[in-house]
Amino acid sequence: MNTKKFILASIVVFIVYEILNYVIHSVILMGAYTATASLWRTDMNQLMWIMWVTDLVKAFVFVYIFTQWSKGKGWFEGLRYGFWFGLYLAIGMGFGTYVTQPFPFSLAIQWFVFTIIQLMICGIAGAAVYKPAKK
Repeated sequence: MNTKKFILASIVVFIVYEILNYVIHSVILMGAYTATASLWRTDMNQLMWIMWVTDLVKAFVFVYIFTQWSKGKGWFEGLRYGFWFGLYLAIGMGFGTYVTQPFPFSLAIQWFVFTIIQLMICGIAGAAVYKPAKK
């Protein structure tokens, strides 16, 4: 494994992930979140640092698994990897949350879809940075 590329790819994936988180959760889904305000923690904003730390760890894990799985075939491989990783996470994020908390099913579907899209874009970004050296 190329350590410098691994670290750089992990940081890039983290940044892309956070930008997409903002767009998805603070722009696209804000109306749904406003409508379900009574279901959210009142101290959520004070705890967001925990989310950022876990997202950073997830970015490193995401890229590490990619480095072990990748055959060095470029951005399409990153897209595929992001799809499968995203599908794995999206099932729990969308439907696991729906089962355990009283969120609308439509929000669960949106979480499911947006998580897969988000991870596919992260897969492309990670693959673009962690591409094999040209021989």
